[in-house]
Amino acid sequence: MTPAQIQRRIQLIQAQLTALGAMHPGSLSEQYNICGTPGCQCKDPDHPQKHGPYYQLSYSWRGHSTTRFVRPDQVAGMREKVTNYKRFRELVQEWVDLAVELEREERARAKKRHGD
Repeated sequence: MTPAQIQRRIQLIQAQLTALGAMHPGSLSEQYNICGTPGCQCKDPDHPQKHGPYYQLSYSWRGHSTTRFVRPDQVAGMREKVTNYKRFRELVQEWVDLAVELEREERARAKKRHGD
């Protein structure tokens, strides 16, 4: 890739980053639970029917692991935020890779100019 192509790709990444919207780190999972109530349907020995689904968001941020429940009416919005965060991380990694490649190309060109 030429330096001009790298620069254009970096500009495209920057535009994509600004368009991402709200984000949140982590993963969202669906949980089913068994309660402590004797005789509940969730404890039926032949056909147990667990309670749920409950949605759980798990993430680590600044060295702290956190898990919390997400209300059913907020699941779609949280999924979008988690997806945006994953895309953010991918785009930043690509930007850094391209910046390293660009710097390498510039050093190689400078070497050729100076006859090293």
